[in-house]
Amino acid sequence: MTIIVGDRIPNVNFTTMSEEGPKPVGYADLFEGKRVALFAVPGAFTPTCSLQHLPGFVEKADELTNKGIDTVACMAVNDVFVMDAWGKSQNAEGKVLMLSDGNGEFTSALGLELDASGFGMGTRSQRFSIVVNDGEVEILNIEDGGEFKVSSCDYMIDQL
Repeated sequence: MTIIVGDRIPNVNFTTMSEEGPKPVGYADLFEGKRVALFAVPGAFTPTCSLQHLPGFVEKADELTNKGIDTVACMAVNDVFVMDAWGKSQNAEGKVLMLSDGNGEFTSALGLELDASGFGMGTRSQRFSIVVNDGEVEILNIEDGGEFKVSSCDYMIDQL
């Protein structure tokens, strides 16, 4: 079943890169008492994700903060090393928190899996954006097929 507005975010850990190496990021650290703009991409370094999706959020992270967002985060079903390298290559440091859902547990718990095996990518996340307010889904935008419209940063800014 796919998550909907008003649902609670599942209590699933992510992984992010720290100065000491990979570290878990738990539900409480990320969502409790915070308003989080989280967007998901099918894959780091893929064309739409690298040319449009992540750059939009990097460029406009301050606008989101000015509209009441505490944390801007990017998530993909990629390993933490790939997410870290991608974030660095996109100048996301200090603007967008790069989260690895390496085994797709969060994606699966949301009901937003994408079968990308036809592209040799296995199970990934659908492209979406979500605003989570203290653990509850406030805004949810799920793309249809291969589109990139409703999960963009500009679209989210208009909703806030």
